[in-house]
Amino acid sequence: MPAGLIALALGGFGIGLTEFVIAGLLPEVAADFHVDEAAAGWLISGYALAVVVGALGLTAAATRIPRKAALLGLMVLFIAGNLLSALVPSYGVMLGGRVLAALCHGAFFGIGSVVAAGLVAPEKQARAIAVMFTGLTAANVLGVPFGTLLGQALGWRSTFWAITVIGVVALIGIAILVPRSAADTPTAGLRSELSAFRSGQVWLSLSATVLGFGGMFGAFTYIAYTLTGVSGFPSAAVPWLLILFGLGLFTGNWVGGRLADRSIDGTLMWLLAALAVVLVAFALVAGLPVGAVIALVLMGAFGFATVPALQLRVLSYASHAPTLASGANIAAFNLGNALGAWLGGLTIAAGLGYTSPLWVGAAMTVGALIVVVFAATAARRGRSGTEQGAQATSESTLPV
Repeated sequence: MPAGLIALALGGFGIGLTEFVIAGLLPEVAADFHVDEAAAGWLISGYALAVVVGALGLTAAATRIPRKAALLGLMVLFIAGNLLSALVPSYGVMLGGRVLAALCHGAFFGIGSVVAAGLVAPEKQARAIAVMFTGLTAANVLGVPFGTLLGQALGWRSTFWAITVIGVVALIGIAILVPRSAADTPTAGLRSELSAFRSGQVWLSLSATVLGFGGMFGAFTYIAYTLTGVSGFPSAAVPWLLILFGLGLFTGNWVGGRLADRSIDGTLMWLLAALAVVLVAFALVAGLPVGAVIALVLMGAFGFATVPALQLRVLSYASHAPTLASGANIAAFNLGNALGAWLGGLTIAAGLGYTSPLWVGAAMTVGALIVVVFAATAARRGRSGTEQGAQATSESTLPV
């Protein structure tokens, strides 16, 4: 494994920790700044919106910068945002620090995916992307529980100091371990990068990301209500159950990277179909604690196993100018998160119960499966037409 992938994964770990750990510290932050739960919630939703903006805006702005330099600049932004969060005197400045840190999120994973793929042979690119995203899954499994415990024991600011240190270590690691040969080539420029969006396959890939990942995350958003209100678990058990969910994410990401290197579309079809079945099964067995735990782990595994394939699919159809398309796919992940959470909230508000987000997630996942099947069929037809055209041209030039 190239050492540069470890540095990228560490950066992903810090970014994932920044995104998710705040959920466990909201009561302490809200009490410290004397704000209500709704205002404190903007520290999460504001971050998510800033991720989308950064994934597109900062990635576009970095199109003329060598990729390694861009990654280093993004890590500096990440460190500054978390340092500001650790030092803030007021809620408004805290929100600003969260937004500042979030701006680097999408661009880091977008550019980092291109760099990670360039560190290995073509047949191992999905696995390389999966290694980078392992940092994100590890943040859920290990970082969030321990970050929450640290913040509760020593004050919530201590968690952001720890994240700042992680960012500094990742910055040094990227500077030393990511080779210039794989990452110092600047992108082709904004106009060339935008040309990737002329491809219908790129748009189909982005649509599959929104629907597929949105289906899983929409169900996950309200999972605490499902586990306590339907499955009957006490609230104190939810953090430990989420660790099991995180283990599913970690395993799925690892397996999904290896499967995607064999066949991107075939892997996506199989995983999306399996995820839809798991979500339906979860909704049916949610009242059974053992069944709910099994379904929770499988939901994380199949849901995150799609990530390497979804990211690599966009890169493969935007190979001449992949950076902005890669960033757009990170934005699509977060757009899907917001869409799934919104639709799931509507069904709960309509009185359909705490299993209704699971049904919404299953429907969105089926939609993603349909998109992938259509895209794969169109791609095969396009290749077939190209081959026939090349053969006809060749035959027309033969001597008679």
